[in-house]
Amino acid sequence: MESITNIDWTDPGVIQSLLIPWGIRLGIALAIFIVGRWIARWLTNMVRKLMTRASLDDMLINFLGNLVYTVLILVVVMATLDQLGIETTSLLAVFGAAGLAIGLALKDSLSNFSSGVMIILFRPFKVGDFIEAGGATGVVEEVRMFATIMRTGDNRQIIIPNGQIYGGTITNYSAKPTRRIDLVFGIGYGDDIAKAKKIIDDIMQQDERILSDPAPGIALGELADSSVNFNVRPWVKNEDYWPVRADLLEKVKLAFDANGISIPYPQQDVYMHNVA
Repeated sequence: MESITNIDWTDPGVIQSLLIPWGIRLGIALAIFIVGRWIARWLTNMVRKLMTRASLDDMLINFLGNLVYTVLILVVVMATLDQLGIETTSLLAVFGAAGLAIGLALKDSLSNFSSGVMIILFRPFKVGDFIEAGGATGVVEEVRMFATIMRTGDNRQIIIPNGQIYGGTITNYSAKPTRRIDLVFGIGYGDDIAKAKKIIDDIMQQDERILSDPAPGIALGELADSSVNFNVRPWVKNEDYWPVRADLLEKVKLAFDANGISIPYPQQDVYMHNVA
Protein backbone atom coordinates (compact mmCIF):
# COMPACT_ATOMS: atom_id res chain seq x y z
CA MET A 1 0.00 0.00 0.00
CA GLU A 2 1.26 3.44 -0.91
CA SER A 3 2.40 5.48 2.06
CA ILE A 4 0.29 8.48 2.95
CA THR A 5 3.40 10.68 2.64
CA ASN A 6 3.83 9.63 -0.99
CA ILE A 7 0.29 10.68 -2.01
CA ASP A 8 0.09 13.71 -4.22
CA TRP A 9 -2.66 15.69 -2.50
CA THR A 10 -2.79 18.14 -5.41
CA ASP A 11 -3.87 15.40 -7.80
CA PRO A 12 -7.63 15.83 -8.59
CA GLY A 13 -8.01 12.06 -8.74
CA VAL A 14 -6.87 11.73 -5.13
CA ILE A 15 -9.38 14.32 -4.01
CA GLN A 16 -12.16 12.58 -5.89
CA SER A 17 -11.31 9.02 -4.79
CA LEU A 18 -10.13 9.62 -1.20
CA LEU A 19 -10.92 12.96 0.35
CA ILE A 20 -14.49 13.38 -0.86
CA PRO A 21 -15.70 9.88 0.27
CA TRP A 22 -13.98 10.25 3.61
CA GLY A 23 -15.33 13.75 4.03
CA ILE A 24 -18.85 12.49 3.34
CA ARG A 25 -18.37 9.62 5.82
CA LEU A 26 -17.03 11.99 8.45
CA GLY A 27 -19.92 14.40 7.95
CA ILE A 28 -22.51 11.63 8.21
CA ALA A 29 -20.77 10.22 11.31
CA LEU A 30 -20.72 13.67 12.92
CA ALA A 31 -24.40 14.14 12.09
CA ILE A 32 -25.21 10.71 13.60
CA PHE A 33 -23.36 11.62 16.79
CA ILE A 34 -24.97 15.07 17.18
CA VAL A 35 -28.50 13.94 16.37
CA GLY A 36 -28.07 10.72 18.36
CA ARG A 37 -26.89 12.62 21.42
CA TRP A 38 -29.87 14.96 21.16
CA ILE A 39 -32.26 11.99 20.90
CA ALA A 40 -30.53 10.32 23.88
CA ARG A 41 -31.05 13.43 26.02
CA TRP A 42 -34.68 13.74 24.89
CA LEU A 43 -35.46 10.10 25.68
CA THR A 44 -33.67 10.36 29.04
CA ASN A 45 -35.72 13.42 29.98
CA MET A 46 -38.90 11.60 28.99
CA VAL A 47 -37.96 8.64 31.17
CA ARG A 48 -37.22 10.97 34.09
CA LYS A 49 -40.60 12.69 33.70
CA LEU A 50 -42.44 9.37 33.60
CA MET A 51 -40.67 8.18 36.76
CA THR A 52 -41.40 11.50 38.48
CA ARG A 53 -45.11 11.15 37.64
CA ALA A 54 -44.97 7.64 39.11
CA SER A 55 -43.70 9.21 42.38
CA LEU A 56 -40.52 7.17 42.40
CA ASP A 57 -37.69 8.05 44.75
CA ASP A 58 -35.37 10.83 43.55
CA MET A 59 -32.34 8.60 44.05
CA LEU A 60 -33.83 5.93 41.81
CA ILE A 61 -34.84 8.53 39.19
CA ASN A 62 -31.30 9.90 39.00
CA PHE A 63 -29.74 6.46 38.85
CA LEU A 64 -32.02 5.08 36.14
CA GLY A 65 -31.83 8.35 34.18
CA ASN A 66 -28.04 8.21 34.12
CA LEU A 67 -28.13 4.53 33.22
CA VAL A 68 -30.51 5.11 30.29
CA TYR A 69 -28.43 8.02 28.99
CA THR A 70 -25.19 6.02 29.23
CA VAL A 71 -26.66 3.10 27.29
CA LEU A 72 -28.09 5.38 24.59
CA ILE A 73 -24.79 7.27 24.21
CA LEU A 74 -22.98 3.95 23.88
CA VAL A 75 -25.33 2.98 21.04
CA VAL A 76 -24.74 6.35 19.36
CA VAL A 77 -20.95 5.99 19.63
CA MET A 78 -21.11 2.49 18.14
CA ALA A 79 -23.20 3.74 15.24
CA THR A 80 -20.76 6.62 14.66
CA LEU A 81 -17.74 4.32 14.65
CA ASP A 82 -19.51 1.92 12.30
CA GLN A 83 -20.19 4.78 9.86
CA LEU A 84 -16.48 5.61 9.89
CA GLY A 85 -15.70 2.01 8.93
CA ILE A 86 -14.23 1.02 12.30
CA GLU A 87 -14.91 -2.59 13.27
CA THR A 88 -17.14 -2.53 16.37
CA THR A 89 -17.50 -6.28 16.89
CA SER A 90 -14.08 -6.58 18.48
CA LEU A 91 -14.79 -3.58 20.71
CA LEU A 92 -18.00 -5.19 21.93
CA ALA A 93 -16.10 -8.38 22.73
CA VAL A 94 -13.51 -6.44 24.72
CA PHE A 95 -16.21 -4.53 26.63
CA GLY A 96 -18.05 -7.76 27.35
CA ALA A 97 -14.96 -9.49 28.73
CA ALA A 98 -14.07 -6.46 30.83
CA GLY A 99 -17.63 -6.24 32.17
CA LEU A 100 -17.57 -9.93 33.14
CA ALA A 101 -14.27 -9.57 34.97
CA ILE A 102 -15.45 -6.47 36.83
CA GLY A 103 -18.74 -8.14 37.72
CA LEU A 104 -16.98 -11.17 39.23
CA ALA A 105 -14.58 -8.98 41.18
CA LEU A 106 -17.36 -6.77 42.55
CA LYS A 107 -19.95 -9.48 43.12
CA ASP A 108 -20.80 -8.45 46.69
CA SER A 109 -20.87 -4.75 45.85
CA LEU A 110 -23.17 -5.36 42.89
CA SER A 111 -25.44 -7.42 45.14
CA ASN A 112 -25.67 -4.54 47.61
CA PHE A 113 -26.24 -2.16 44.72
CA SER A 114 -29.11 -4.18 43.27
CA SER A 115 -30.62 -4.60 46.75
CA GLY A 116 -30.49 -0.83 47.21
CA VAL A 117 -32.36 -0.36 43.94
CA MET A 118 -35.00 -2.88 45.05
CA ILE A 119 -35.39 -1.13 48.42
CA ILE A 120 -35.89 2.22 46.71
CA LEU A 121 -38.23 0.73 44.11
CA PHE A 122 -40.51 -1.35 46.36
CA ARG A 123 -40.17 0.81 49.51
CA PRO A 124 -40.48 -1.72 52.35
CA PHE A 125 -39.59 1.27 54.54
CA LYS A 126 -38.77 4.95 54.18
CA VAL A 127 -36.55 7.47 55.86
CA GLY A 128 -37.76 8.09 59.41
CA ASP A 129 -39.30 4.63 59.90
CA PHE A 130 -38.42 2.56 62.96
CA ILE A 131 -37.43 -0.88 61.65
CA GLU A 132 -35.68 -4.10 62.54
CA ALA A 133 -33.54 -5.45 59.69
CA GLY A 134 -30.09 -6.84 59.04
CA GLY A 135 -29.62 -7.73 62.71
CA ALA A 136 -30.16 -4.15 63.92
CA THR A 137 -33.04 -2.04 65.18
CA GLY A 138 -33.32 1.71 64.75
CA VAL A 139 -34.63 4.67 62.79
CA VAL A 140 -33.76 4.84 59.08
CA GLU A 141 -31.75 7.99 58.37
CA GLU A 142 -30.66 7.42 54.78
CA VAL A 143 -30.92 4.78 52.07
CA ARG A 144 -27.85 4.76 49.86
CA MET A 145 -27.11 2.64 46.82
CA PHE A 146 -24.82 0.24 48.70
CA ALA A 147 -25.85 0.61 52.35
CA THR A 148 -28.59 1.86 54.65
CA ILE A 149 -27.79 4.15 57.59
CA MET A 150 -29.78 3.70 60.80
CA ARG A 151 -29.79 5.45 64.19
CA THR A 152 -30.34 3.43 67.35
CA GLY A 153 -32.24 4.57 70.43
CA ASP A 154 -28.99 5.47 72.21
CA ASN A 155 -27.91 7.60 69.21
CA ARG A 156 -25.47 5.19 67.61
CA GLN A 157 -25.11 5.15 63.84
CA ILE A 158 -25.28 1.75 62.14
CA ILE A 159 -24.36 1.18 58.48
CA ILE A 160 -25.84 -2.04 57.09
CA PRO A 161 -25.13 -3.40 53.57
CA ASN A 162 -28.33 -3.37 51.54
CA GLY A 163 -27.88 -7.03 50.65
CA GLN A 164 -28.26 -8.04 54.31
CA ILE A 165 -31.42 -5.97 54.64
CA TYR A 166 -33.27 -6.96 51.47
CA GLY A 167 -32.15 -10.58 51.71
CA GLY A 168 -33.57 -10.99 55.22
CA THR A 169 -36.70 -10.29 57.24
CA ILE A 170 -37.71 -6.64 57.57
CA THR A 171 -39.95 -5.60 60.47
CA ASN A 172 -41.32 -2.09 59.99
CA TYR A 173 -42.81 -0.79 63.24
CA SER A 174 -43.80 2.50 61.60
CA ALA A 175 -45.69 1.04 58.65
CA LYS A 176 -49.09 1.38 60.36
CA PRO A 177 -50.42 4.44 62.22
CA THR A 178 -51.44 2.40 65.29
CA ARG A 179 -49.76 -0.29 67.32
CA ARG A 180 -50.83 -2.73 70.03
CA ILE A 181 -49.09 -2.96 73.40
CA ASP A 182 -48.79 -6.53 74.71
CA LEU A 183 -48.44 -6.75 78.48
CA VAL A 184 -48.85 -9.54 81.05
CA PHE A 185 -49.78 -8.78 84.68
CA GLY A 186 -49.71 -11.55 87.25
CA ILE A 187 -51.51 -11.65 90.61
CA GLY A 188 -51.47 -14.18 93.42
CA TYR A 189 -53.89 -17.09 93.61
CA GLY A 190 -55.35 -15.66 96.81
CA ASP A 191 -56.14 -12.25 95.26
CA ASP A 192 -59.50 -11.09 93.91
CA ILE A 193 -59.46 -11.66 90.13
CA ALA A 194 -62.45 -9.40 89.41
CA LYS A 195 -60.98 -6.57 91.49
CA ALA A 196 -57.59 -6.78 89.77
CA LYS A 197 -59.22 -6.85 86.36
CA LYS A 198 -61.31 -3.76 87.17
CA ILE A 199 -58.24 -1.86 88.39
CA ILE A 200 -56.41 -2.51 85.13
CA ASP A 201 -59.48 -1.63 83.06
CA ASP A 202 -60.01 1.65 84.95
CA ILE A 203 -56.40 2.69 84.41
CA MET A 204 -56.70 2.10 80.66
CA GLN A 205 -60.03 3.92 80.45
CA GLN A 206 -58.54 7.00 82.15
CA ASP A 207 -55.60 7.26 79.74
CA GLU A 208 -56.69 9.38 76.75
CA ARG A 209 -53.80 8.13 74.67
CA ILE A 210 -55.25 4.61 74.60
CA LEU A 211 -57.59 4.25 71.63
CA SER A 212 -61.23 3.22 72.00
CA ASP A 213 -61.28 1.72 68.49
CA PRO A 214 -59.93 -0.94 68.52
CA ALA A 215 -61.03 -1.32 72.10
CA PRO A 216 -58.37 -2.30 74.67
CA GLY A 217 -58.47 -5.96 75.62
CA ILE A 218 -58.00 -7.57 79.02
CA ALA A 219 -58.49 -11.28 79.62
CA LEU A 220 -57.32 -14.07 81.89
CA GLY A 221 -54.50 -15.61 79.93
CA GLU A 222 -52.92 -18.29 82.10
CA LEU A 223 -53.05 -20.08 85.41
CA ALA A 224 -49.30 -20.25 85.86
CA ASP A 225 -47.27 -22.09 88.51
CA SER A 226 -47.25 -19.22 90.99
CA SER A 227 -49.52 -16.53 89.50
CA VAL A 228 -52.76 -15.81 87.69
CA ASN A 229 -51.78 -13.91 84.53
CA PHE A 230 -53.82 -11.30 82.69
CA ASN A 231 -53.15 -10.49 79.03
CA VAL A 232 -53.54 -6.73 78.57
CA ARG A 233 -53.76 -5.45 74.96
CA PRO A 234 -54.37 -1.69 74.51
CA TRP A 235 -54.03 0.05 71.13
CA VAL A 236 -52.20 3.37 70.78
CA LYS A 237 -50.74 5.63 68.12
CA ASN A 238 -47.25 4.74 67.00
CA GLU A 239 -45.64 7.74 68.68
CA ASP A 240 -47.36 6.91 72.01
CA TYR A 241 -46.24 3.27 72.22
CA TRP A 242 -43.29 3.55 74.60
CA PRO A 243 -44.67 6.33 76.87
CA VAL A 244 -48.01 4.53 77.35
CA ARG A 245 -46.30 1.19 77.95
CA ALA A 246 -44.09 2.64 80.68
CA ASP A 247 -46.99 4.50 82.31
CA LEU A 248 -49.20 1.40 82.37
CA LEU A 249 -46.53 -0.67 84.08
CA GLU A 250 -46.02 2.00 86.74
CA LYS A 251 -49.70 2.79 87.35
CA VAL A 252 -50.78 -0.86 87.60
CA LYS A 253 -47.99 -1.64 90.06
CA LEU A 254 -48.89 1.35 92.27
CA ALA A 255 -52.63 0.53 92.08
CA PHE A 256 -52.05 -3.11 93.02
CA ASP A 257 -49.94 -2.04 96.01
CA ALA A 258 -52.59 0.43 97.13
CA ASN A 259 -55.36 -2.19 96.93
CA GLY A 260 -53.45 -5.03 98.56
CA ILE A 261 -53.05 -7.12 95.40
CA SER A 262 -49.77 -9.01 95.25
CA ILE A 263 -47.57 -9.48 92.22
CA PRO A 264 -45.82 -12.85 92.63
CA TYR A 265 -42.13 -13.08 91.86
CA PRO A 266 -39.73 -16.04 91.85
CA GLN A 267 -38.53 -16.89 95.35
CA GLN A 268 -36.92 -19.80 97.11
CA ASP A 269 -37.52 -20.94 100.66
CA VAL A 270 -34.61 -22.53 102.55
CA TYR A 271 -35.34 -24.65 105.65
CA MET A 272 -32.55 -25.35 108.18
CA HIS A 273 -32.64 -28.51 110.29
CA ASN A 274 -30.37 -29.02 113.27
CA VAL A 275 -29.07 -32.56 113.52
CA ALA A 276 -28.17 -33.73 117.03
